[in-house]
Amino acid sequence: MPLEIERKYLVRNDSWRTQGKGTRYRQGYLSTEPARTVRVRVAAGRGFITVKGLTVRVTRPEYEYPIPVEDANEMLDTLCLKPIIEKVRYTIEYAGLLWEVDEFEGENAGLVIAEVELARADQTILLPDWIGEEVTDDARYYNASLIANPFTSWGGKPSV
Repeated sequence: MPLEIERKYLVRNDSWRTQGKGTRYRQGYLSTEPARTVRVRVAAGRGFITVKGLTVRVTRPEYEYPIPVEDANEMLDTLCLKPIIEKVRYTIEYAGLLWEVDEFEGENAGLVIAEVELARADQTILLPDWIGEEVTDDARYYNASLIANPFTSWGGKPSV
């Protein structure tokens, strides 16, 4: 079973901006149940569908498959829950790991989150100086949660 082992953090400053290249993402959800999410995504002109299981600590099953980009766009426009998640993802290599920094737009504008995927749940990581508070266990920061409760509705900024 393919597993996603991931930790999420708020970003404390903009010093990461000089290090990464950004790709625009559009993604939506056909299901946002905690036990399973089904995501449709378009990034760099390619479409994907992803099924994720229940997160236990920092690990969850994940199945991702390419689909025709036309189908992905049609599902985003007609079938996915609204609002659609819009973001630019930057990839940054640091201390042997690949970090992904998501700068959200639209109804989640102002939110910037960094994620790192790991080989093991107990893997030790060296944090870049632009990393702030860990939010791995805070469901508000899950992309699927940002549909029902967009960041701009929170009435303030996350604490860093």
